[in-house]
Amino acid sequence: MNITRSTPVWLFDLDNTLHNASHAIFPAIMSGMNAYLARLLGDGVTPASDELVNATRTRYWQRYGATTLGVVKHHGVKAAHFLEETHRFDDLNAMIRAERGLRQLLRRLPGRKILLTNAPHRYSSQVLRHLGLQRQFQHHIAVEAMTVHRHMRPKPSKLMLQRLMRRHQLTPGRCILVEDTLANLRSAHQLGMRTAWITQYLTIGDTAGLAHPQKRLIRPAYVDVKVKSVRNLPSRLHQLR
Repeated sequence: MNITRSTPVWLFDLDNTLHNASHAIFPAIMSGMNAYLARLLGDGVTPASDELVNATRTRYWQRYGATTLGVVKHHGVKAAHFLEETHRFDDLNAMIRAERGLRQLLRRLPGRKILLTNAPHRYSSQVLRHLGLQRQFQHHIAVEAMTVHRHMRPKPSKLMLQRLMRRHQLTPGRCILVEDTLANLRSAHQLGMRTAWITQYLTIGDTAGLAHPQKRLIRPAYVDVKVKSVRNLPSRLHQLR
């Protein structure tokens, strides 16, 4: 395939975009975060209440795009420690649920693909290996690499997205962000990227702060294409050019 200026560059999210993280992985991560926050917010003897823990986790996720960033900002916790403690799984491979044919799908889409995930690198690498997708992405950008001036800036940070554009010599108009999270799509649209919203794994009314907070899955103006599955992208490609 000849790469031209008009050839798109796909920025793919991972969780609830390429696989169903809501099935078992997000509940396990949430449990780990709850246990961590209960210790962190407690008095050193008694853990914090479930109400305080849930409110804090949700507030950090909604404000910063990642609970990790809120914990780092407000409690002086090392991001690496929080991510390590909250992404432990007895058998991650058994928890992964995804559609078949994703490798062939990604091959069908013209242009380069970059994985852009707010998840930690070790976890996202294991998921990619299990799905057989590790060779489909030219770059794998996990949350540890999302820094601006040495500060963690995960999605939906526009500063981070601009830095990514510069580092990889991209123009926003060539990029298509494929995501389940509307806040991230909004930032990308504001920078001039095209946007594709994946909805099949979203849980309406999820109070965990890990899914989408809308009551109905209505396509906002900043979303170019709303599709149930990434499998629908080839048929909608004309709307993303």
